[in-house]
Amino acid sequence: MTADMVETRKGAAGAKGTRAAAERPGRWAPGDQILWRYRDNAGDGIHICRPMTVVQDTDELLAVWMAPGTPCVKPVLADGTPVHREPLASRYTKPRRTTRDQWFGTGVLKLARPRDPWSVWLFWEPGWHFKNWYVNLEEPRRRWPGGIDSQDHFLDICVYPDRHWEWRDEDEFAQAQRDGLMPAALAADVRAAGRAAVEHIAAWGVPFGSGWEDWRPDPAWGVPGLPEDWDRAARG
Repeated sequence: MTADMVETRKGAAGAKGTRAAAERPGRWAPGDQILWRYRDNAGDGIHICRPMTVVQDTDELLAVWMAPGTPCVKPVLADGTPVHREPLASRYTKPRRTTRDQWFGTGVLKLARPRDPWSVWLFWEPGWHFKNWYVNLEEPRRRWPGGIDSQDHFLDICVYPDRHWEWRDEDEFAQAQRDGLMPAALAADVRAAGRAAVEHIAAWGVPFGSGWEDWRPDPAWGVPGLPEDWDRAARG
């Protein structure tokens, strides 16, 4: 674990529980609660929203924690069918709506460097047995006082503790292009971003090899709530 991570944990331990990021500019403090949101690929509306607790926020890295049981917003088909259960050929063309749900399973630590067109998520098995890193290719995140906004780019990379990696969701990436959600120029940019991410993995750059897999959340942190205005316009 790095010195920054140790100091982050010390600072968080001194806080009295968690607190909402009170719509203030500047850096967030450990324990602040923010929203991590994604815009719909077919429009500008927000279709994914996850309340997160800030672990670290510096010029180099934003680290946030999504606790088990966190209330969130996700897309479903208009009839309520989970998106992943719809055949790929019609998955992105059928009408959708959003629904409130909660994050099941173990929590997720999300790490993002400011200008990277991806974020890196850490997953654990029960009992804090580290499972893998997940490189989520996405639009570089836009900060606003209440959180960050991005847009998912479908294509992902899974990285394992033995350092081998594999592409994920290439079929969804291809279908999104066929359905007009991923113009050719953007698809080329995403592929280039993926290649850059692979080079970064091969070099074992930050956050790989930085000890984050040994990180643990402050026991004083609670599960953030989902505000009624979770889809409010980002300002600031």
